[in-house]
Amino acid sequence: MNSEICRRVTLTAVLALTAFAVPSVRGQTPPKPAPLTVPYTEFTLANGLHVILHRDASVPVVAVNVWYHVGSGSEKPGRTGFAHLFEHLMFEGSKDVPEGAFDNWLEAAGGDNNGSTTNDRTNYYIDIPANALELALFLESDRMGYLLDTMTPERVDGQRDVVKNERRQSYENQPYGRAFLELGTMLYPKNHPYSWPTIGSMEDLTAASRDDVAEFFKTYYAPNNASLVIAGDIDIAETRRMVEKWFNEIPHGPAVPPIVPPPVILDSVKTQTLSDRVQLPRLYLAWHTPAVFEPADAAMDIASSLLTGGKNSRLYKRLVYDMQIAQDVNAFQQSQALGSVFFIVATARPGQTLDKIKQVIDEEIDKLRQTPPDEREMQRVMNQTEASFYRQMERVGGFSGKADQMNAYYTRTGMPDFFESDLSRYRALSAADITSAVARYLPKDRRVELSIVPEAKQ
Repeated sequence: MNSEICRRVTLTAVLALTAFAVPSVRGQTPPKPAPLTVPYTEFTLANGLHVILHRDASVPVVAVNVWYHVGSGSEKPGRTGFAHLFEHLMFEGSKDVPEGAFDNWLEAAGGDNNGSTTNDRTNYYIDIPANALELALFLESDRMGYLLDTMTPERVDGQRDVVKNERRQSYENQPYGRAFLELGTMLYPKNHPYSWPTIGSMEDLTAASRDDVAEFFKTYYAPNNASLVIAGDIDIAETRRMVEKWFNEIPHGPAVPPIVPPPVILDSVKTQTLSDRVQLPRLYLAWHTPAVFEPADAAMDIASSLLTGGKNSRLYKRLVYDMQIAQDVNAFQQSQALGSVFFIVATARPGQTLDKIKQVIDEEIDKLRQTPPDEREMQRVMNQTEASFYRQMERVGGFSGKADQMNAYYTRTGMPDFFESDLSRYRALSAADITSAVARYLPKDRRVELSIVPEAKQ
């Protein structure tokens, strides 16, 4: 799960983890852990902005987290890269915030901030000392309501060049960077919103005018297409007053058009080999899997841990440790709103072939398709899952903090406090569930196979 949790570890959480991980003493049944709850208050302003407040006074900090329900999947062919471009423009100043002041004012107050873009959403966070909360709310409201007041063609051109340079550094000139540009086109039909990269194409970025970009902002960066989570050392009533003060005057935006993706059908093995300036060959295998929170989404997470979650995992132990034919191997479920993707990525050691690595991967997947993992193996990966879950709940802010996770839960389920239900998805899984999911969603004859090999020496 891609997804982002934070909270102070309480005695209840520690007991829950201990009860799961440690066998019962003298046949006694361990006490059932109390349900995990994250209390919150929510309300919606007249302009449609949904607000979620959570008090956690463990440390005197506050996380202000905004999700705009727009990502690269909301773009159109020929007009890609806008969502990520706005991730840059949102830090460049607005009506009452001069260029450069956003970061400077936050740093002077002891704050930190950042943003990120995916296929499905764009998020922004500000982590700030509790006594500077109003500064964060002022800054967020000013760029939500008044960014276009100062968004000149020159400012768009400047950030457009930054994004194009980022594409060069992260994809075109990065070892193996072209892989995820190609995988999208191999996995999806040309007009599917997941077929193009989040960063967009060079041609689309070049062609975009200031008016094109402004129209995108008016459509998707309105309060009715956003949710705001404020979590930390706050007074609920006073925080609500400040939210209403700074956000009430921002006007409601137009109705956001729904995304209607074309069907995705992968009925064969699609293969491609690319040569690149790399030292070692790398193999990418990819399958379509259920969307986030749909049945089997959690099972595919557990399957990835069984395959590559630690040195004792099946693929890591066999490829890297026992046979020593792979430099590394990683499997992960990339959970998404319109359908997920399961990836296995392995890099060959010098002198080894990708065909041999693929053969071993297929052998291990075959075993998992046919025979459920034993109790000890399931215990290990479930312990890892619970430990990771609770570790992420130790912080209130950042990209993986509790505030961001509450926004994710609200967006996908309508319930900001989905923590217990989320963890229960994993606790409820049996070994047979994993075998069934792997057999159904990781077929050998319907997948994408991409090989990146070193360029031939001239």
